[in-house]
Amino acid sequence: MVRILFVCLGNICRSPTAHGVFQGLVDKHGLGDRFEVESAGTSAYHVGNSPDHRSTAAAAARGYDLSELRAQQVVEADFSHYDLVLAMDGENLRNLTRLCPPQHLHKVQLFLDYGSKGVKEVPDPYYGGTNGFNEVLDLVEDAARGLFEQLRSTQ
Repeated sequence: MVRILFVCLGNICRSPTAHGVFQGLVDKHGLGDRFEVESAGTSAYHVGNSPDHRSTAAAAARGYDLSELRAQQVVEADFSHYDLVLAMDGENLRNLTRLCPPQHLHKVQLFLDYGSKGVKEVPDPYYGGTNGFNEVLDLVEDAARGLFEQLRSTQ
């Protein structure tokens, strides 16, 4: 089983979107027994909250269900539990590498490194309009497909 943790700042926009999109790929291909998917934030701002309603609506429009997800904060034990800890941007990557025990640093990566669009960071749509949430979905869907294909081919 491959365990994947998607991480952004508050775990209400970008990382739950990545969580939902990747879980959708896993479910579509009937591979729930081969993947564990979760998301978290580097901050505790929104712990226990549902994803932002704009993220939930944008995801639902493309067939992804984020309604059961709740924000949580990354804890040190996550680095030993998960095989991949994928940051949505450079700031969260730096925060994760500071928190991560040295023996697990190889697991911490940028999520969009698996994408094909030549973009390195998923922009935070929180203070923007609806278009930002759709842009996040475009980037996340692309990187999720790349990650999924890479992991599926190595198992």
